[in-house]
Amino acid sequence: MKRVHVLNGPNLGRLEWRDSAQYGDLTLAEIESLVRARAETVGIELTWFQSDHEGALIEAIHAAIDAGASIVINPGALTHYSYALADALAMAESTVVEVHLSNIHAREDWRRTSVVAPAVTGSVAGFGPIGYVLAIEAIAQIAAGSAPGDQGPDHSA
Repeated sequence: MKRVHVLNGPNLGRLEWRDSAQYGDLTLAEIESLVRARAETVGIELTWFQSDHEGALIEAIHAAIDAGASIVINPGALTHYSYALADALAMAESTVVEVHLSNIHAREDWRRTSVVAPAVTGSVAGFGPIGYVLAIEAIAQIAAGSAPGDQGPDHSA
C-alpha cells in the first residue's frame, strides 16, 4: 500500500474562522475525512498532520522522507517565504504535491509567489478541499505507472 503524508501549515487548523469565500466552509477535520475516504478507494495509507510551526512541519517532512512516503503539503502562508520548507521538500525522492484551497495566483501580489514550488512535483490551487483529493489521485496514478507524461523534476512515486 502506498503511503502519503498530508501536511498542513499555519492557520489551517482554524479554517472555520477564516474567510469562507477563500477557504470554503469545511473544517480541516472534515477535509481529512473526505481525503481519507478517497485514499482508501485508491489504496493509499494516509498520515495526516497540521502545525502552526515551521520547524514541526520540517520534522514532518523529514519523517515522510524517512518513511519513503509521498507528500501532499499545504504550507499555508509559509508558501511565500519559507526557504527552509523548500529545502526540506527538495530532499524528497517521492512525489510531492503542493495544495492550496484558494487560488494563490489570483489573490494579493504577495500570495502569488511560492518559494516551495520549485521543490515539488506539482501543484493544485483554487479547487477548495477537492484539491487534496486531486493530489491523492495524482500520486496513486503515478505510483501505479498510469499517469501520462512527465512527473516533474527529481521526483518519482
